[in-house]
Amino acid sequence: MQLRCIIIDDEYLARQRIIKLLEKHRNILVVAECRNGKEAIERIQLKEPDFVFLDIQMPDFDGFAVLQKLQKIPYVIFTTAYDSFALKAFEINAVDYLLKPFDQERLDASIDRMQEIKKTNKAYELGEKLSGLFKEIKQIKDVDHRTDFTIKKNGRLLRISTEDVIFLKSEGNYLELHTDSAKHLYRATISAMEKELSAGEFLRVHRSLILSKRYIQSCRYMGNSYYKIRLKTGLEFTSGRSYKANIVSYLEENNS
Repeated sequence: MQLRCIIIDDEYLARQRIIKLLEKHRNILVVAECRNGKEAIERIQLKEPDFVFLDIQMPDFDGFAVLQKLQKIPYVIFTTAYDSFALKAFEINAVDYLLKPFDQERLDASIDRMQEIKKTNKAYELGEKLSGLFKEIKQIKDVDHRTDFTIKKNGRLLRISTEDVIFLKSEGNYLELHTDSAKHLYRATISAMEKELSAGEFLRVHRSLILSKRYIQSCRYMGNSYYKIRLKTGLEFTSGRSYKANIVSYLEENNS
């Protein structure tokens, strides 16, 4: 039986990787690729696929918002680099997910699982599980701020507490998380992450840099709205001019 699917991910290489891994599954036809949530909603409504590979973190609508805007929800295999709270929600609700980066074996297992659900006609259960998942995610988003990151490294999940992060540096759609022992890549934009982190614990000082306040040793004014910031590790950074107000506010808090 042929199955029609749509691949939804804002990264071209991520979409191409899924297409490559699907080559061995000759009964699966990719009927569309989508770069964002808006395209995904339009293509799903038009093509009515049997299932979708759905990224969570995307421009405009995230993966959950896409599903909530659909009247008819197809089978879903999430592709994600989401944090441990979301992973717990997936596990509780038994909706399959692929944690990036994933391999052929993991994708094959998801395909087998999806086909088994479809064969046993348990679509109604999927709808109930997705409904439960939305409630879980709402609870996650209602948390005041992020407390950790989950990174996949050497095939294992590694939890990094925000308390261990010294600074975060922007690298396109990824962030470099720097701790005292390693550097990790995490898929998120710096603007989105700034909203998730506690303002009491982190300070954005540049368009590409967020510092942990617990590691700041000193701030020295350089003139022309620039500051030289020294960390307890010995590293030094120069702030961006447009972030002067953030630093002044931080200094006032710590001198009061």
